[in-house]
Amino acid sequence: MRTYVVTGSASGIGAATVDRLCAGGNRVVGVDRHDAEVTADLSTSAGRRDMVAAVTRETGGSIDAVVACAGVADESSATIATNFFGAVATLEGLRPSLAASDAPRAVVIASVASILGADDAVVDACLAGDEVTATERTAANPSMAYLTSKTALARWVRRTAPSPAWAGAGIALNAIAPGTVRTAMTAELLEAPGGTEMVDSAVPMPLSGHAHADDIAPLLEFLTSADNTRVTGQVVFIDGGADAVIRGDSTW
Repeated sequence: MRTYVVTGSASGIGAATVDRLCAGGNRVVGVDRHDAEVTADLSTSAGRRDMVAAVTRETGGSIDAVVACAGVADESSATIATNFFGAVATLEGLRPSLAASDAPRAVVIASVASILGADDAVVDACLAGDEVTATERTAANPSMAYLTSKTALARWVRRTAPSPAWAGAGIALNAIAPGTVRTAMTAELLEAPGGTEMVDSAVPMPLSGHAHADDIAPLLEFLTSADNTRVTGQVVFIDGGADAVIRGDSTW
């Protein structure tokens, strides 16, 4: 049995991942703003600190894997605060507990949105750890918040995973990049007049169309399992072929 922490556990990909991990006999500590073992608001620095302290108490300071699923898609600075700074604070805050495991693993949810454009100045602020500047600039141009948050997160994983604190400590760190997933987060957009057509024009998914949360959970399970002994620093696209359509044979 492995001990997992899953943020965003109350709905969507997080909830599906919790169900799959529990069905496999693992212990899962869920983190969300409601209906979770640990309740916390990861859009705030205080909420992040409280979450790390509560999870550490709950697990006794020993965790095998972290799945950072918590995220929002609002056109606001809260999206940067949650999707990037909340995810990074989760992983960095729980890294000492991961280091206590014999097979520590971590994964975050990026997005195919990370190849669709971003506010480069906000990305730079995120990667510099400057939350004030990042959120202020996002408030001035909120339409790019989601794309920018996921771009910054994917780049953070690529920079961080090979470092002594992560790979050097035996901790595999990856991101996944889903395409369109039918969850509560995407329901309003997909159900709006013309919404599905707009989404599909930006994110074409030739293999099986839109995904469901249950389609994503198996990849998260593998990346955070003891079987994953070599995959790290990767942004693994699980997007029905969208990346291949959009970028062709270009890899990076």
